[in-house]
Amino acid sequence: MSSTTVNPEEVAWFTAIADEWWDPNGKFRPLHKFNPTRLTFIRERLCAHFGLDETAEQPLKGLKILDIGCGGGLISEPLCRMGAQMTSIDAGDKNIKTAMVHAEAGGLDIDYRCVFPEDLAAQNVQYDAVLNMEVIEHVADIDAFLDASCALVKPGGAMIGATLNRTIKSFAMAKVGAEYILGWLPRGTHDFSQFVKPSEFADGLRKNGLEVKLMNGMTFNPFRDSWSLTNDLSVNYLLFATKQT
Repeated sequence: MSSTTVNPEEVAWFTAIADEWWDPNGKFRPLHKFNPTRLTFIRERLCAHFGLDETAEQPLKGLKILDIGCGGGLISEPLCRMGAQMTSIDAGDKNIKTAMVHAEAGGLDIDYRCVFPEDLAAQNVQYDAVLNMEVIEHVADIDAFLDASCALVKPGGAMIGATLNRTIKSFAMAKVGAEYILGWLPRGTHDFSQFVKPSEFADGLRKNGLEVKLMNGMTFNPFRDSWSLTNDLSVNYLLFATKQT
């Protein structure tokens, strides 16, 4: 594999804690907490775009979805249960091994691969939908990463992304608060300079033929200990984009 987008230090950091992916009270607790909100956004947006029945037992059946930076499979497994044909990739071999073991134990057929998006794009494969969930802030070259990711979306397909905005508020809450005060994340999880503004994300997609159709914020309610979709993009945000036919 030839690396153009992978940040080796980031891969090593996540690889070191790969065994904790499926511990809801471990180092990935925040991902477990807001996973239901992410999954709701994904299901609703993909069903609306592809004309699928959101209330069906397997609402995403028939869709081929690529999950980039899948980690231990926290997004891939639920989407597989919703009927999607999942291909899930990560730069960390240990992450992929953890994901494969967990999926096998659950009887799930997910195509896990330790491969970079640019290498997959070189194979001229495309998917109905590509997911970039909390990964773009960890890559070495955002432009190259988005070029490769967008090439993997078929014409008429969609991309869903999630990341952290680069604002004073996000620095205070997602970096200082989450890592140093509340201890929700291990110190060093994020580099504030790598946070991505919505305009930057959208520009990178637009130059590759994708148009952002919707953006939502994800906001934490400490009294309910839960996350919800909002219009506040100042910290965490999600976007839905489609590729021209």
